[in-house]
Amino acid sequence: MTKPNIQGFHHVAYRCKDAKETVEFYNGILGMDFQLAIAEDHVPSTGAYDPYMHIFLDAGNDNVLAFFELPEQPDMDRDRNTPIWVQHIAMRVESLETLLETKTYLEENGIEVLGPTHHGIFKSIYFFDPNGHRLELAADIGTPEQMKQLHDVAPAMLKEWSETKKAPRHAAWLHEKIAEES
Repeated sequence: MTKPNIQGFHHVAYRCKDAKETVEFYNGILGMDFQLAIAEDHVPSTGAYDPYMHIFLDAGNDNVLAFFELPEQPDMDRDRNTPIWVQHIAMRVESLETLLETKTYLEENGIEVLGPTHHGIFKSIYFFDPNGHRLELAADIGTPEQMKQLHDVAPAMLKEWSETKKAPRHAAWLHEKIAEES
């Protein structure tokens, strides 16, 4: 049996409170093209009765962000056992300049923005969509050498973490870089 040759995300799907409001936010505020909508009364994979509207938005580079509105299900909520900063949708922007311009643009449109936050190899801003999903826009600033270094130490870091549940120091240089640039 052969491992699959993953070509990227066909789409990533989340739930939304209101499909129309969600399209207006992602298209109107973030400029993502509204590609298509699918609505059914029965779930194709299970046959269960559960009316839905499934919307698809272009996130660039053949990536699609999709949402389901489920009017007959209980109100949506988040996983209360997971801190709010953990579950988020992160999207790339082309440059640090674009990131800073986008922060200003979002704030001018009444959206509260946190950041930019320096992560060593990228900087990002955070805000929420109308559904309460935390969004992150990130601009890469890492060099190919830094990315290779992080890739090379990833297995050792994961092994140490699995054994100790304490943050390994294999990439301490990343945090030192942040401190130097702050």
